[in-house]
Amino acid sequence: MRRVVRAFWGPRPESAEALAGRWKRTLDGITALLPGAVPPGGATGAGPWRQVHGTGPETELPADEGALLGALRVAQAAEGWSDLTGTALRLHRTDAPGLRTELSGLAGGAPEFLLQSFVMTLHVPDGAEVPGAELLAVLAREWEPDFGDVSDDDVLDALEDDAGYSVGDPVVGRAGYLSPGRAALVPGDLKAVREEMPGGGVLLRIADAGADVTAEVVAAYERLRDAGALDPLPRPMDRAVL
Repeated sequence: MRRVVRAFWGPRPESAEALAGRWKRTLDGITALLPGAVPPGGATGAGPWRQVHGTGPETELPADEGALLGALRVAQAAEGWSDLTGTALRLHRTDAPGLRTELSGLAGGAPEFLLQSFVMTLHVPDGAEVPGAELLAVLAREWEPDFGDVSDDDVLDALEDDAGYSVGDPVVGRAGYLSPGRAALVPGDLKAVREEMPGGGVLLRIADAGADVTAEVVAAYERLRDAGALDPLPRPMDRAVL
């Protein structure tokens, strides 16, 4: 089973030091939560994070701020890097048999059309419990995004087929995060468990399990879209959040 936890935002220039701090806190939050994704009786114990490079073999990357800062500075020294685009890192880790976590972040830049992002892809055994909303809350706290979601292939296919969702548009899935401006537009009668987040954003727990997950997500997405809570950032972008 594959599940994705994603966060997106607009231009927000940041130093390598600031990005290293965000990455470190994010890795700590993920490590604290992911043992809950292991099936009952399954093995635990996270392996090391490994960095995927554009060329050459992957390398182990300690989850400490100094090592992360070094990796970010190497990325910024690479040929073709632009401070406008942002700085990208790709990591992965095997936490237990059948449980693999992949991370891809692009942050610190000020592009006018390309969203900054942090994407977590979880490959877990069928039937395993995934703390998706809690992982999204980590991304919301540490990256202060404009919007985010917890989704899987079935949910995303249903949103595209039944609700007209297009890749790159603001979206919610099984869970969603909306920045303060978007949160203010959430209808009061939306069927979701609402959790206020630091800074004024909101985490929406829409549908975690059950036979009608996709239908519930589609209904919530359409309700939020019609209320304006999922309007895209104006292009060219001039701010990080709506």
